[in-house]
Amino acid sequence: MLLSLIVPVYNEEKNLSLFFERSHKVLESLLIPFEIIFINDGSKDESLALIKSFSKNYDSIRFIDLSRNFGHQIAVSAGLDYAKGDIVCIIDADLQDPPELIRVMLDKLKKGYEVVYAKRKTRQGESVFKTWTAKMFYRILSRLTTIEIPLDSGDFRLFDKKVLDVIRQMPEKNKFLRGQIAWAGFEQTYVEYDRDARHAGETGYNFRKMLRLALDGITSFSNAPLKLVTYFGVIVSVFAFIATLFVLYSIYVIKSFVPGWGSLLISILFIGGVQMIAIGIIGEYLSRMNQNLLNRPLYVVREKN
Repeated sequence: MLLSLIVPVYNEEKNLSLFFERSHKVLESLLIPFEIIFINDGSKDESLALIKSFSKNYDSIRFIDLSRNFGHQIAVSAGLDYAKGDIVCIIDADLQDPPELIRVMLDKLKKGYEVVYAKRKTRQGESVFKTWTAKMFYRILSRLTTIEIPLDSGDFRLFDKKVLDVIRQMPEKNKFLRGQIAWAGFEQTYVEYDRDARHAGETGYNFRKMLRLALDGITSFSNAPLKLVTYFGVIVSVFAFIATLFVLYSIYVIKSFVPGWGSLLISILFIGGVQMIAIGIIGEYLSRMNQNLLNRPLYVVREKN
């Protein structure tokens, strides 16, 4: 039984040595064969040099150097494509997710579960705004989607090869792996933990990337935005019909109607705003269809061992 540890890396030179020391120690203590696959996602620092030094000293260390920064989800997908393990674990190199938890997750897997994900009880070192927005995102997503995506969990999870085989069959370009794993089904459980602050460096997930990930999650696993557009259209139509009746009543019955440009302007802006929202949402779905039709490679590998 081989365990594959997938580690996406982007500018983590200050964390890699300690991460490698802790994760390698944990995996050796499991007394099963393992491989650690580092995916260098276009790092600008010395991350790749450190990874290569690990691979020279240990046969169990593999690396994939992508030609540029393709993003966290794509980097993880590259690692999944090259993983040979019967068991796969995804973890980031920033030490916010403790490698020591892998032992507990593996024990859960041995009890018959096929997916074990890490659920955050607390989040250290993050602003109130980021904590609140993350919490709201998971809850909104759970309401919008037809599948049950675990709350307060990231990509730190361990799963069976059967799950890996299903994920590899999903051809979409806009990856949202935690949703894909949830969609695959199988017996799933969780392990709770307190998430630490980053050991060093700055997160690669800024607000723009978090918003992009949220949009990927919602549009990949829910058609609720499209339905929302329809609901908006019905509501606007109802208001327009009521307004028409009121105008006719004012003109022909009470004869106290005062024409004005204000109400007309507000109506046009409101309807125009709804139309723009509708066009934007429909455009997002069309854009995804176009990316899948182009069928470009998900990533480009510069070098690997």
